[in-house]
Amino acid sequence: MSEALSSIRNIGPAMEAAFKNAGIENADALRDLGADEGYRRLLASGHRPHFIAYYVIVMGLQGRPWNDCQGQEKKDLRKRFDAIKASIVPNQNGYDAEMERTLDRLGVVERKKAKG
Repeated sequence: MSEALSSIRNIGPAMEAAFKNAGIENADALRDLGADEGYRRLLASGHRPHFIAYYVIVMGLQGRPWNDCQGQEKKDLRKRFDAIKASIVPNQNGYDAEMERTLDRLGVVERKKAKG
């Protein structure tokens, strides 16, 4: 019998339920898909995009705490996250990738300044 999704570090009951809703039933299935494809399937199933949720999955699959993601690694993961968001068909399940990109460009959400 395969391990529960919650056996992966950083994956709690809410994320486990979201993965199951996306058709990812257990830890082995998520490990086989990898973080990027697993997260893409979450978004395609209607899960709202959230950068921290994405890198929590990446860190968890590596057996690392979620807050271990920093510096250049975090910047690189942000690029991967943005590419995954952009790959989702606009307006699928209420998510509009183009609107998200436009709001980002306009600076609707204030970005935190990088620590020196």
